[in-house]
Amino acid sequence: MALTKIDNWDESLGITNTTPTQDTKEEDKHLSAKIETISLSTESSQSTETNGATNQTRDEDGSLFGSNEPMIIETISLSTESSQSTETNGATNQTRDEDVSSADLSYMRKVLRNKLLHTKNNVEVTRSLPNSPLYSAKTFEELRLPDELLKGLYEMGFSAPSKIQETALPLLLATPPINLIAQSQSGTGKTAAFVLASLCRVEANEFNPQVIILSPTYELAIQTGEVAKQMAKHIPRISFRFAVRGENIQRGEQISEHVIIGTPGKLMDWIHKFKAFDARKIKVFVLDEADVMIDTQGHRQQSIRIQKALPMDCQMMLFSATYDKNVMEFAEMIIRDPVIIRLKREEESLENINQFYVYCHNEDDKYKALANIFGTISMGQAFIFCHTKASAARLAQTLRKDGHSVGLISGDLSVEERTMALQRFREGQERVLIATNVMARGIDVEQVTVVVNYDLPINVETREVDKETYLHRIGRTGRFGKEGLA
Repeated sequence: MALTKIDNWDESLGITNTTPTQDTKEEDKHLSAKIETISLSTESSQSTETNGATNQTRDEDGSLFGSNEPMIIETISLSTESSQSTETNGATNQTRDEDVSSADLSYMRKVLRNKLLHTKNNVEVTRSLPNSPLYSAKTFEELRLPDELLKGLYEMGFSAPSKIQETALPLLLATPPINLIAQSQSGTGKTAAFVLASLCRVEANEFNPQVIILSPTYELAIQTGEVAKQMAKHIPRISFRFAVRGENIQRGEQISEHVIIGTPGKLMDWIHKFKAFDARKIKVFVLDEADVMIDTQGHRQQSIRIQKALPMDCQMMLFSATYDKNVMEFAEMIIRDPVIIRLKREEESLENINQFYVYCHNEDDKYKALANIFGTISMGQAFIFCHTKASAARLAQTLRKDGHSVGLISGDLSVEERTMALQRFREGQERVLIATNVMARGIDVEQVTVVVNYDLPINVETREVDKETYLHRIGRTGRFGKEGLA
């Protein structure tokens, strides 16, 4: 590890010049020794993501206020030559301090996504139909979509197909229909792909359900439904129905809407208990967030029971953020002769992240250091990470008391509270988000330029610095080749 000490800072930056004395030399010596002991080299570290969420370790510009306290700033150099991020099973092995399900994490990622991630990573395709043509559509016009759908797409901000869309959509729109399993990280356009393909299969003159789209939670189903409605806004003949909590039907009632979007338990009741529609007339069955579905109690068997009620020629689409043994076993029970598409995950690189640390004697020093950082660094948006929910709440309260607008995300908040905080952050209403490790992995916000580790991440079992979580935290900045600061 290379340590480069910065001695002279301009006083206008809020950090006074320091002249090395015997005391400061001793302090520097102590600091270097301390940093060496936590050794942030990651030559053999691995980060294992399981079941669609994270394997975590328990858990505007302008100055906040001036400070003349001297501080020592050092740069930190990390070696990441062999660091790996291994995804298995999608679930979350989280810290004791956090209690956020993999479904909630998936929803949080979608809430933060206001535009597509543009990735250069390759698409891998496995075909079981050797005679089926395979090509990529570089424009939506090539797909010969109805004009009304094209208009809806463009109004939603889509200009050209994303990596996953350009490969998946020609397959999904082919005749006869092709079954598909697609794996790609959140934000790459999976939802738009399966919604677009599903809408293209709807016969508006047939007044019965023709498409079923299943999501693991109420929030994810509602979000998918909003995308579908927006995309079909110029085709008012296509109707939608939500099969989620709060949406009830009467015994004997028959559903006539074309597209049903819901959760497995509710939809299974509508099919088997209320017999509200003829499942044999369904043309498209979509299973979204399959890795989360597997991780949610009961959803796996409910989804299989729904699928068994569908006709043999129903087009099956399964979408997942992870691609592992459990997901594939699940897929094989539901989907016959699928084409498999995998989009490699965006590699996290630390090469373009500049890292510094500030030595502080106590909590007051830490808060003053944070003030100096805000007063001296031009930033777009920032994450501030705390070790526990309590410390995150305290810091947010202190900053707000001093008149600063900051958001807070932790496992203590309800889904609705987290959603509101994420939306305010996404829209730039609050440019600083204080968070626990729940936001450390898999959350990509392109405009985040600064990450502050107010507390180092600690493994509560070993009481040592959690190097993997540290790397994931600072990886929230410097995304997609941009410069970042930690």
